Amino acid sequence: MSLVRIHNFSISLDGFGSGEPQSLETPFGHAGQRLHRWMMATKFWDAENGSAGLDNDFAERHSIGFGAEIMGSNKFGPPGWQDDPDWQGWWGPNPPFHTPVYVLTHRPRESFELEGGNVFHFLDASPAEALAVAREAAGELDVRIGGGASVVRDFLAAGLVDQMHVVQVPILLGRGARLWDGLEGLEETFTIEAVPSPSGVTHLSFTRKV
Repeated sequence: MSLVRIHNFSISLDGFGSGEPQSLETPFGHAGQRLHRWMMATKFWDAENGSAGLDNDFAERHSIGFGAEIMGSNKFGPPGWQDDPDWQGWWGPNPPFHTPVYVLTHRPRESFELEGGNVFHFLDASPAEALAVAREAAGELDVRIGGGASVVRDFLAAGLVDQMHVVQVPILLGRGARLWDGLEGLEETFTIEAVPSPSGVTHLSFTRKV
């Protein structure tokens, strides 16, 4: 069976995966791009000017072996995007997923297709129900849980994640969407490896115990 994986999910030292408030102008709230500067400095993000090395090795895994993505409503758009029938996500005509993408929302809309094999579907479904749909679309390939923090947390709480890569960034946000709330004892079900990077971030790899 295909695996359920999470990659390049950045959090602050106090566990926030984004700041607040989220808006069209500030997708990550008061965090800005500080959670993702480590990745933006890699060849994965910037092929011409980015650096190789440890961060790049981890970042590149985001694109390998996936046949579908599941994301939350707040990753797809700012608050209120459901009221804009023309909103098609943050990423322009050719988003970086290149697979079917399933957006979890209590207000589903019609599917649409963009360039590069990006087909967006909208589901009002539980994590298990959404995963069943995404797995059917992915075939033998894996399913990526793309975030945000509440969606990752819901899939972890449901016991549906096989592998997870979390990047702890050395900043304090103080408020926003926190990843770990309600997940006490999570470490008992995963083997965890921590790898510090010269950039200052720490790569945390979680692999479900057999």
